[in-house]
Amino acid sequence: MDKIPMTVRGEKLLREELDVLIKRRPIISQAIGEARELGDLKENAEYHAAREEQGICEAQIRDIEYKLSMAQVIDVTKMQNTGKVIFGTTVTLIDVNTDEEVTYQIVGDDEADIKAGRISVNSPIARGLIGKMQDDEVTITTPGGAREFEIAEVAYI
Repeated sequence: MDKIPMTVRGEKLLREELDVLIKRRPIISQAIGEARELGDLKENAEYHAAREEQGICEAQIRDIEYKLSMAQVIDVTKMQNTGKVIFGTTVTLIDVNTDEEVTYQIVGDDEADIKAGRISVNSPIARGLIGKMQDDEVTITTPGGAREFEIAEVAYI
């Protein structure tokens, strides 16, 4: 089975989400109990809604527990900065054509948030950057077409 790459921050967020879901379990069970007391279960919307919520919650718990069990937590802050782009690094790119500067951290799929500057290791940009070195020029095929970037900085933060 393949390990799921994850940053320290990503693991922490998943554990926090798991704690919240586990704390919801008794609340959902109580709602199911209260709905049962209302009578006929066939036409009891509260009961069916609570059971559905319970199913969703349990599925989310199983999903997170699986991801945590398969996690390979990578802490780049404990690695020597060689200037090489790897999972977890923060990369500053300069668009060769427009001189526009962008900074991305390469993270796991669950942590990706483009607005916060975190891109999935499986995204076209990250795949094009992995293994490259600081000061390299790279051509990355994106959904909008090929773009050329210079890797201005690779930070292990």
